[in-house]
Amino acid sequence: MKRSELLKQIKKEGCIFLRPGSRHDIYINPKTGQKQPVPRHLEIDNELAKHIKKYLGIIK
Repeated sequence: MKRSELLKQIKKEGCIFLRPGSRHDIYINPKTGQKQPVPRHLEIDNELAKHIKKYLGIIK
């Protein structure tokens, strides 16, 4: 999955950029309070993308 597509999906669900990390950007879901790092790679493995969305509370 392209990083831009993942970011579009998580932002659509209400997640916001919290802060930059050294190799990741940290996003937070204000509804749940969950934080999750998103790597800055152009391509993100589908399993990792699924994990990020699940941890942020976007998918169950």
